[in-house]
Amino acid sequence: MNLKEYRPRVSDKKIKYNINGNEYNFIKDIKENQLVRKSFNQLAQDTYSINFEPWYQSGYWGDDYIPYVLLHEDKVVSNVSVNIINTRWEKQTKRYIQLGTVMTDKEYRGKGLSRWLIEKVLEDWKDKCDTIYLFANDSVLNFYPKFGFEKALEHQFQKKVSKKFGIVNKLDMSVAHDRKLLLDTYKFSNPFSALPMENNDGLLMFYCLDFMKENIYYIEQYKAVVVAEYDDENLICYDIFCPGECTIDDILCTMAQPNTKIATIGFTPKLINGFKVSELHEDDTTLFVLKENLFKDNKIMFPLLSHA
Repeated sequence: MNLKEYRPRVSDKKIKYNINGNEYNFIKDIKENQLVRKSFNQLAQDTYSINFEPWYQSGYWGDDYIPYVLLHEDKVVSNVSVNIINTRWEKQTKRYIQLGTVMTDKEYRGKGLSRWLIEKVLEDWKDKCDTIYLFANDSVLNFYPKFGFEKALEHQFQKKVSKKFGIVNKLDMSVAHDRKLLLDTYKFSNPFSALPMENNDGLLMFYCLDFMKENIYYIEQYKAVVVAEYDDENLICYDIFCPGECTIDDILCTMAQPNTKIATIGFTPKLINGFKVSELHEDDTTLFVLKENLFKDNKIMFPLLSHA
């Protein structure tokens, strides 16, 4: 099967299941079902303080984000979302599946609902992708190994930089022209990344319309969009999209401010000469991987803007 072309049969039809003695309705995908989507958003708000409604209304909730939802009557009580991540590794196209928005209403926890949903996801996807992965919080570190997931260690790269002259303009995501510029440039992907996120406008815009909307810049001389922020002397470069007619040093040094000394990279650079690499440890976050595990033999990380 051509993984690149694969799309599951997604339905918003409710199917009734008995799970540990209780009946629930199950739906794959809910974005066009207003009542279910509203309940899903409420659970996401209660659990993670996230509301997906603005993303949906903006038109960027596409087919790459698929909630697997259980309802009790008309209330969403548990969810595991499938995120289709298209990437490349050593010139080979990869289809990864990231599990995210794993959540269960407080009154329905301990009833096996998350387990049931994950088993459903694995049934649908395990043989139709290269890797399945997720980022888990500390309270469930013993849960995911039951499905065959194993812990994986990420590595992050830094390098010294100094200011280089260049005009950097901040993009305004409330302006249609700037949003189009971002999306048009994103089509080039990140030419400096060893494991780039590609063809996922929805996830990119989930970040850029909200959490990262104040951190998007354009360097006209390189036709490059850079998602970055400044933390005192540290430039945190989350991602770069451009045709690649320059070097990563050109981008980082142009983005640097006069006081910038270090650039921390939010993806794995293809060329690591001059970079310092270190283990990446984030509070309350552990990466779990099922199937192909590139992290065993490579010092890499998933792009920060691909986390879902």
